[in-house]
Amino acid sequence: MSNILEQIVAFKKEEVAKIKAEVSVSQLVKSPAFKRTPFSLKEALIEKGSSGIIAEFKRQSPSKGIINDKVSIQDVTEGYLKANVAAQSILTDTRYFGGTMVDLMTARTINTVRPILRKDFVVDAFQIVEAKAIGADAVLLIAACLTKEELKNYGKLAEDLGLSVLYEIHSQEELDKISDVDGKIIGINNRNLKTFQVDLEHSIALASKIPDSCVKVSESGISDPRVISGLKEYGFQGFLIGENFMKTENPGIACREFIDQIR
Repeated sequence: MSNILEQIVAFKKEEVAKIKAEVSVSQLVKSPAFKRTPFSLKEALIEKGSSGIIAEFKRQSPSKGIINDKVSIQDVTEGYLKANVAAQSILTDTRYFGGTMVDLMTARTINTVRPILRKDFVVDAFQIVEAKAIGADAVLLIAACLTKEELKNYGKLAEDLGLSVLYEIHSQEELDKISDVDGKIIGINNRNLKTFQVDLEHSIALASKIPDSCVKVSESGISDPRVISGLKEYGFQGFLIGENFMKTENPGIACREFIDQIR
């Protein structure tokens, strides 16, 4: 694990411990959002006519600093829906990405038709229950910061709760950590979390090692609609894009213009 990733994970473990001391799982289960049936991320990505775009709301990042702290989650969510995104990704990490759980809850009141991925660093089963309680449809499990056992247990818990799981990998070793990989949604992060360099060739090489039964998602560093066509040839069906839209004044319009060029 890289230094920044180690820092994030260490901080996240402390943060979750504090929340767990104040909020019980039984309280989470009583939240109104817990009763809703989540949307399937897989269906949203593979259905006929899907744009395949998972558009992200991200204010800042450790590598880029502030990306956009002017736009509201309300406007961006409405814009992404108008752009016909397949799904929405919302960062709920505050310290490193400037997001909050309230962002996701706010988006959920507006977005009643598309899956929402809670983008965070899951280090504890509690966060998966929490994701459902705040209205998320899917969670991210990053293989770089979880053991094989954790990936299996957290994945099963999410599925038991009706949530989709996006498993994020960056190497063959990380892919090998995921048990019963068939049929899962596998995201390949094009950005090396150790160097923050983006390398699409690396993703394409890794994609060939993933079974065809999986839904493949390409994450990070996509800024050209033509790249999407190329990635589709290698079996990618989902494309997680955040910074490219968020760095503009109107992320929703930027997203719509991007999607219009894919067709």
